[in-house]
Amino acid sequence: MDRIFWSIVFIMLSFQLQAAETFAFRLYLKDKGPVEFSTVHPEFFLSAEALDRRNRQQIPITESDLPIAQTYLDQLTGLGLQLVARSKWQSTVVVAMTDSSMMEQVRQLPFVANDVWVWQGEFIPPSDSVYFNDRLKSFNRPLKSVYGYADKQIRLLNADKLHKAGFRGEGIRIAVIDEGFKHVDRISVFDSITIGGTFNAVFPGQSLFQADDHGTKVLACIAANQPNLLVGTAPEATYYLIKTEYGASEYPIEEDFWASGVEYADSAGVQLITSSLGYFQYDEPKLSYRQSDLNGKTAFITRSASLAAEKGLLLFISSGNEADGNWKQVTFPADAEGVCVVGAIDEKKKRSNFSSYGFTKDNRMKPDVVALGTGTSVIDSEGQINFANGTSFATPALAGAAACLWQAFPGLTAHEMIELLKSVASLPSGNPEIGYGVPDFQKALKQAHKQGGK
Repeated sequence: MDRIFWSIVFIMLSFQLQAAETFAFRLYLKDKGPVEFSTVHPEFFLSAEALDRRNRQQIPITESDLPIAQTYLDQLTGLGLQLVARSKWQSTVVVAMTDSSMMEQVRQLPFVANDVWVWQGEFIPPSDSVYFNDRLKSFNRPLKSVYGYADKQIRLLNADKLHKAGFRGEGIRIAVIDEGFKHVDRISVFDSITIGGTFNAVFPGQSLFQADDHGTKVLACIAANQPNLLVGTAPEATYYLIKTEYGASEYPIEEDFWASGVEYADSAGVQLITSSLGYFQYDEPKLSYRQSDLNGKTAFITRSASLAAEKGLLLFISSGNEADGNWKQVTFPADAEGVCVVGAIDEKKKRSNFSSYGFTKDNRMKPDVVALGTGTSVIDSEGQINFANGTSFATPALAGAAACLWQAFPGLTAHEMIELLKSVASLPSGNPEIGYGVPDFQKALKQAHKQGGK
């Protein structure tokens, strides 16, 4: 196998946490250790597709792209620690142990600068149940529209005009970062999906298709392709499915899983990421965030999202569903610089009552744009069409339309894509409840042509 393959594998390697009382800490490293790779030869640790994305947007390879030295990782495992997650961009490693007193030894290591507690509890992987291979077909009645039950969410964006022009996402690599994708490999509306890769950051090596179906619903909005029943906004794209959410509890370690997932997507050459996960409150209150932290710099997950944008990835982040609760505002990483934050509206184009809103603490308006998030058509884990509410579903629908637009104009940078979407949205002046409103993708297609997009 070639070096690029092993470079990607290197990023993915980690040890699975045991089903026992476990403590996990994020270690901030002073440096990445003895040089094993060089920015002069990035082909040894980044895929050809990742390099192509950087080259097209004139984004240089920097030391932040270099992996953490194996010698450092070996020293950590040599102490009997489990390596759970890592971020080369932020020079961090998450280690787990059943005896928290081991951290005294860890802190004495010369390359460890600081540490933060990110987890305590039992990580219990999904049980191995009997798995069937039978196809899961919808019992819903087919409709006249080719988009079936997704017709409203497609036409609200004028995404159907992109499809009629021949742009359905072909050639665009999309990462979907979520909780789990139960039965995606069995559900009929996904029969034609192209999956380029999968990555389970929570339980490495385990299938993404056997537990948790939030990702299944999210994926339906963008990748489903069964005419007259359900068609997503980018049915011909190539998908990378990434699990970073552990549904049984809420701890900051999930931010580390998310960072690992984003870096996997980057290395694999993904161009666009849609993520319907957001954080602000944890099971341990003292680990939770304050609204003053919504500044684009504080949250670990936010910094990872901003770094991904700097690497030329086009990120669509859900604003969150906290407007009718105490928090109200967008959740992390929706405060990140350089990402496109998506809120939810209903059929009357009014903000969904749950859709998080507001300015960030450094006075940036969020969300940026909106899509249908009330009564969105999705697929459940049994292959049946349901209607769901959430910015979780507005985000992938809009991201898929953007993928089709990028297919039409591959010469645009990620930043230019976001600015284009805001410029063709329904509310030119913008407001902190729905941002610039609903992007008109037919208008975007015409405007990009007029501006000489390639």
